[in-house]
Amino acid sequence: MRVWRITSEAHAAFDGEGARRYGSRWTPRGLAAVFTSATLSLAALERFVHADPDLEPPDLVAIPVDIPPNLEIQSVDARALPSEWRQFPPPPILTTFGERWLTSGSSVALSVPSVVIPDERNYMLNPRHPDFERLAIGRRRPFSFDPRMWKGKG
Repeated sequence: MRVWRITSEAHAAFDGEGARRYGSRWTPRGLAAVFTSATLSLAALERFVHADPDLEPPDLVAIPVDIPPNLEIQSVDARALPSEWRQFPPPPILTTFGERWLTSGSSVALSVPSVVIPDERNYMLNPRHPDFERLAIGRRRPFSFDPRMWKGKG
């Protein structure tokens, strides 16, 4: 399975440092995780909803990651989530899902529904999992948004 990550060149390391330092919807501060999406287009939308046109770095890169078929990917069913799971700020129960998964070490990847498009999936990767080194992190490719996407966003 191929998943995608879009980030600045400066933050292209797959160490989970951003999630460890700041936390996320799915992870508490203090635990490393790398966030990817099922498709490049979903990765772009996930990046875009957090983007500020004045602060978006010019050196974005798209990075493919291949998860071997023999590695387990656990999944969070959207029906198991509270009705307000898409709200901002997110309900604390979501970080509990991610924290339990990361600390259990039960798999290298966790599939979660996208807040942007709930019928699509994002994948959290656990850089501390022993199988993390089996992921094939591909070559970085320059990425940029179509300038028309910034209309009315700045």
